[in-house]
Amino acid sequence: MDINDIETVFMIVSHDSPLGENYAMICKSTGQIHYATDDDEIDEIPEEAYESDDWVAIPHRNDLDLGRKLVFEFVERKMPSEIDRVSYFFNRRGAYARYKDLLDENGLLKEWYDFENERERRAILEWCRENGIEITE
Repeated sequence: MDINDIETVFMIVSHDSPLGENYAMICKSTGQIHYATDDDEIDEIPEEAYESDDWVAIPHRNDLDLGRKLVFEFVERKMPSEIDRVSYFFNRRGAYARYKDLLDENGLLKEWYDFENERERRAILEWCRENGIEITE
């Protein structure tokens, strides 16, 4: 299975919608990926996928602990003096928008995206290994 295909599906499941709204499953033996949405607009997942050990759900970024934990790891490394401010952001709505504005003000937005992408890729690769999905890069 090509890592880029899995990353694309991961983005659809994780970044294009709230947790649980979009989901996908991959067949470990064939590499087929099927999608579904919570509102039943799309449901390509075959019934046998839900009962077979050969199928596994593509995780949401929250399942891989890639949310706030990743933000605070980056802040601690790159701008530790702002940790309280970022904590304040994440106690309110719109936290990621304010966080990204702060990064942009400090010239760190591109570095954040690079960090986030690299950590997501690492987490996806680890998830694939744990689930017996062979990856090509």
